[in-house]
Amino acid sequence: MRALLLAMTIFLSGTVFAQQGTQTIRGMVRDEVSNAPVIGASVLLLQADGASPVGTTTDVNGEFRITGIPLGRQSFRITMVGYEEQRLPNLVVTSGKEVIVNVTMTENIQALNEIVVTADRAADKSKTNNELTLVSGRSFNVEDTKRYAGSLGDPSRMAANFAGVVSGDDSRNDIVVRGNSPTGMLWQLEGLNIPNPSHFGSFMATGGPISMLNNNVLSKSDFLTSAFPSQYGNALSSVFDLRMREGNNQQYEFLGQIGFNGFEAGAEGPFSKKSKASFLINYRYSTLGVFKALGIQFGTGSAVPDYQDLNFKVTVPTGQKGKLSLFGILGGSKVDFLGSEVDTTLTNLYGTENTNTRVTYKTNIAGLAYDYNISAKTFARLTLGMSTTREKFSGDSISIATREAFPSGESKYNTAKYSAVLNLRHKMNAKSSLYGGVTVDLLGFDLFNKSIHNGGKLDSVRVNVNGEKTTLTQAYAQWRYRFSPKFLLTTGLHFQHFSLNNSAALEPRAGLQYGFGNGQSLSVGYGLNSQTQSLYSYFIETPGESGAVQTNRNLDFTKSHHFVMSYENRLTERLMLKIEPYYQVLNNVPVEMRRSTFSTLNTGASFGPAERDSLVNEGSGRNMGIELTLERYFDRGYYFLLTSSVFDSKYKGSDGIERNTAFNTRYVVNLLAGKEIRMGQKKDHVLGFNLRSTLVGGKYFTPLNLAASQVRKEAVYDERQAFSVKQNPYFRTDLRFSYRKEMKKSTIEASLDLQNVSANKNIFQQTYNPRTNRLANQYQQGFFPVPYFRYTF
Repeated sequence: MRALLLAMTIFLSGTVFAQQGTQTIRGMVRDEVSNAPVIGASVLLLQADGASPVGTTTDVNGEFRITGIPLGRQSFRITMVGYEEQRLPNLVVTSGKEVIVNVTMTENIQALNEIVVTADRAADKSKTNNELTLVSGRSFNVEDTKRYAGSLGDPSRMAANFAGVVSGDDSRNDIVVRGNSPTGMLWQLEGLNIPNPSHFGSFMATGGPISMLNNNVLSKSDFLTSAFPSQYGNALSSVFDLRMREGNNQQYEFLGQIGFNGFEAGAEGPFSKKSKASFLINYRYSTLGVFKALGIQFGTGSAVPDYQDLNFKVTVPTGQKGKLSLFGILGGSKVDFLGSEVDTTLTNLYGTENTNTRVTYKTNIAGLAYDYNISAKTFARLTLGMSTTREKFSGDSISIATREAFPSGESKYNTAKYSAVLNLRHKMNAKSSLYGGVTVDLLGFDLFNKSIHNGGKLDSVRVNVNGEKTTLTQAYAQWRYRFSPKFLLTTGLHFQHFSLNNSAALEPRAGLQYGFGNGQSLSVGYGLNSQTQSLYSYFIETPGESGAVQTNRNLDFTKSHHFVMSYENRLTERLMLKIEPYYQVLNNVPVEMRRSTFSTLNTGASFGPAERDSLVNEGSGRNMGIELTLERYFDRGYYFLLTSSVFDSKYKGSDGIERNTAFNTRYVVNLLAGKEIRMGQKKDHVLGFNLRSTLVGGKYFTPLNLAASQVRKEAVYDERQAFSVKQNPYFRTDLRFSYRKEMKKSTIEASLDLQNVSANKNIFQQTYNPRTNRLANQYQQGFFPVPYFRYTF
């Protein structure tokens, strides 16, 4: 570590006399729907009045290139006869990396002499990549994941700052959207439906402590919170639609990075000087062992999580109309939590003093995509993919009296998914466009889980499946019609079929948007969404006289109706106000056949699976609320983001009583702000200050029955009072200080994230400790400093 600090000092001090350089911006301009290149579009650098114009036009491939761009934040204007003008505001131009942008332009449906100025989807956060999203959607980019305090470069933790979103807890990046379970979220990567992309993340969950997604390879991506377009299926609450950027196809670029998420090395560049093919690769290895050596505790006691991942993308043009892309994420993680080594005086979000836990995870995702412009108005994309997960767990119970360890459980979960996805887009004319596609996921899996009792003498097998296969088939069609530049309609259908039990669902989707006044718009959206149950749930075994029976195998889809209204007001070019009320109705929710308080709407609140058998689709739930977003996009050195949500989340189990869900925190408020200061004679030193403060209403939980727990020497909950006791509110403030130095052909960045600077003691959970024979509160992460260093060249 001393060597690292010395190297950083040499870098920072040795660059004082470096010369300031310039940089190149280049990219491609395409039609929003057909993906055809826009030839002859004008790309102009916006400068102070009187300055000599700097710009160019796109060639026959829709490509452009401008050299000699000054470093710092620069804005560009793109114009083309017959298209709406586009802006690229505040692009960060650094000396260590070329700026490469992909711009989409919307055909103008008005007379050519009418000027319509809109922000480009590549730069406007309120506009998603998916042009069919009219409500409850926003984008994020790599710069946001690096800038927002407390995000640690993780897209999920960054999304927790958006309206209607609550982080599950400090120990994981699961996200709760509008009171829904985090298991209701869909992950997509380059159009593929993918498994949980997190280290130490169960295949039954959608998050984990550390993301495998590397923000150095991500491009602008979408986050949708309800009433999604018909392209998306098998999700109840939200969609994370991730895109990977392409590597630089004209020059080689490299990066080295050290931070909380790991030691990283990355490279990108062309395959050869004569080819436009490119590669992009980034490797990361965990650094938590270094933190442990420095005596910094990070909530895992004496255990040291070990993980590594590889993100990559290879792009090969195939003529003027086609492009082939190979992409993937490979990751593995493991950790042992030994109860005998747990320090009971410190926060331990995973292990406890009375158990041993050993876990191993492996997740591999790979895809091959082919893009092809069939004609000037029709675009097709075919993607083939494969993803595998491997999860192994073994646990021990530790005797209170002798501290001897006895086996308590063992599980193995292996899955493999083979996917084929075809998407088509056709622009009938400037007003009307059609979209459609088919997704087929072939699933194969081996699942095994058993509990061990009486000192290792008795086994209780809950799931035991080998070589099982099933298929989830989805298809969609959607139509977009632009009555005018300010009046837009989308309508469509999504269909899915699950071969395991021959269940099917047909889901209508619709959206309407009307713009009025100066930058104001009103939108409404509706969507019926359906989701299969966890694979684990279908195969839970119920003991019977003639053997075990899979009583959950015929469970149907859980269904969710989304109703949303959205009002957006561009108060200024850089200041946006958005208000969204919503109402969500859930039905066909699995609950127990016997009278109980259980519902799958509460799954995801704990780390383990919901091991309930004899389930029926007779439960229900509802979520309603209103959200506010006030955002000033980064300009003139500062930005801020204020989001707030007030909501109510309820469910009914088979007992018919309406209760709070495990995620009903009632309200959440986020405040983020940041300032950049350029210093030095050449303005090549940049200091940054970022703040994030979060206030979340306390979660409802089921109280422990102390008397029963003391008798059984294990936690016993009072299910009759399910989710009736409210925790104290959660409050946390993070600060981030950053420094960037521009040299002639490289850039150095360093930062320090101070997480939970007030060291507020936020409750994690209430547990029973058999050693002390008392109830005990476990608390979330205390004050935690996170350093970061990055060098690009």
